Amino acid sequence: MPSLGQNSKSKEFIMNHKVLIVLTSHDKLGDTGNKTGFWLEELAAPYYVFKDANIDITIASPKGGQPPLDPKSDDPSMQTNATKRFKTDQEANKQLSQSLKLSNLNESDYDAIFYPGGHGPLWDLVSDENSIRLIKDFWNAGKPVSAVCHAPIVLANVKDSSGEFIIKGLEVTGFTNSEEDAVQLTNIVPLLVEDTMIDRGAKYLKSSDWSVHTIQDKNLITGQNPASSEEVANLVLKALNK
Repeated sequence: MPSLGQNSKSKEFIMNHKVLIVLTSHDKLGDTGNKTGFWLEELAAPYYVFKDANIDITIASPKGGQPPLDPKSDDPSMQTNATKRFKTDQEANKQLSQSLKLSNLNESDYDAIFYPGGHGPLWDLVSDENSIRLIKDFWNAGKPVSAVCHAPIVLANVKDSSGEFIIKGLEVTGFTNSEEDAVQLTNIVPLLVEDTMIDRGAKYLKSSDWSVHTIQDKNLITGQNPASSEEVANLVLKALNK
């Protein structure tokens, strides 16, 4: 296949690609009384990587409608060019507010699936039957399955046709135990991404805290933290354009 931006023909091809972005519907940070949800940068940065490459984007969540935003990700200190662009993008925010229900979606309608993080997926997407179904179907079809930060937890309960966890033996990354310690939520979250990946038999790899770190193994693409989200999306684009 032609490379991105190589000519008008390649742009036409890219326009046909469809990426499903799946967000959490969970908004309670354990018993703390605080809110959680998805992390804004981890949606915004990949959203524009895809949009600027003429990818057709669908946003979905377990409950549908407006997914909860982790308020900490909306703090002025956390803003990036992508988050600022997203917050003023009426079309993007309308699409976000009308996210589709996972139960109504099928792998055959899309070319790749991507999960932004935030702590929310640790509570809902990790065991959501429709999410597990979709990931298994994308995996079996050889399509890119991607997740960043806390979102690799969505892989934890997905098994292949032989009953093995799909991440067993694969190189993956995700939010580290030390990064969780740094945000002081180790004793609040129900699962630690690093420990769970290792427990499932994955070859968990990490870089220094908060640095950009991504891994691709077969059609699985994972990123360690919010700063890695844009690179995860770029790897998805490359995979789609092979």
